[in-house]
Amino acid sequence: MKVAVWGTGMMGQGLLGFILDRPQDIELVGAIDISPAKEGMTVGSLLGRECGVKITSDSAAVLALKPDVVCVLTASNLHEITGPVTAAIEADCDVIGIAETLSYPWASDPEWADRIDALAREHGVSVLGTGINPGFVLDALPIMLSSVGLRIDRVEASRINDLSPFGPTVMQSQGVGTTVEQFEAGIADGSIVGHIGFHESIGLIGYALGWEIDDIVETREPIVSTVERSTPHVHVAPGDVAGCRHIARAYSKGELKIELVHPQQIHPHLEGIDTGDFIHIVGEPDIHLANTPEIPGGKGTYASIGNYLPLIGSARPGIVTVVDMPLPRFWSPTV
Repeated sequence: MKVAVWGTGMMGQGLLGFILDRPQDIELVGAIDISPAKEGMTVGSLLGRECGVKITSDSAAVLALKPDVVCVLTASNLHEITGPVTAAIEADCDVIGIAETLSYPWASDPEWADRIDALAREHGVSVLGTGINPGFVLDALPIMLSSVGLRIDRVEASRINDLSPFGPTVMQSQGVGTTVEQFEAGIADGSIVGHIGFHESIGLIGYALGWEIDDIVETREPIVSTVERSTPHVHVAPGDVAGCRHIARAYSKGELKIELVHPQQIHPHLEGIDTGDFIHIVGEPDIHLANTPEIPGGKGTYASIGNYLPLIGSARPGIVTVVDMPLPRFWSPTV
């Protein structure tokens, strides 16, 4: 299998390591990045291991090498990944991406989804969005658990995680380091968004369980710190915001069907808070699952995209979701 990686940030580097661990199964044919600092650098020098493939901003040159799959690890929103996804499809490559909105693109932009779906069908290739969340914890996992239910009335799921390993972009989107007043202003003007992906996770669950969701209500509240907290990218004083408690509730004909809770903050342990992933399905029987601490978001995301690589070639053409794919599983290294 020939694979190209588009985006060599933290997630891209993790996936590149995954690929290099499987030399008998995967040939890395290219690595694309727009950073001038990385132009001409080898993947090996970036990762600190053996690999002579050079990083380039010349995506056309990489696509001319005819990769079977292009993995897009660049941004969260559909309009930000349109260029890479379209170029890969038009080069007759399957696409796997980690953009949260790609996991169920009809949730945020049905016109975009229909257009890309038609283009992929025209070229006979598949497009899949996956990752830790959306793509697993708050959607695929409860969907799988529903398979042992006789009746499903409601899905409740929460992910309590630590934002500390992430960079400044994530901190800004969660309002970390702001005052409460600045947080409220950021929510109002859209500069603080909380979690990206609730609508996609709700769409996946509704799609899988046959629920017609007609209303989604979201709340975003500041997590105010009582202690001092710091990361290499942000400092939080007592009384300032350490993160965002984001909740989405989805209704069908006035009945609550899905509740997703995602409080994200830096160093939650300093407030005595344990992290974890929790699922509660109300029905017959009730189903409960708890995992502590939380599955690491970064590792889980690039592992997910890597472990879907051997499955994407058999997927139907067009946009596919994790609901449409076979059950993924760990792909053993060959080194």
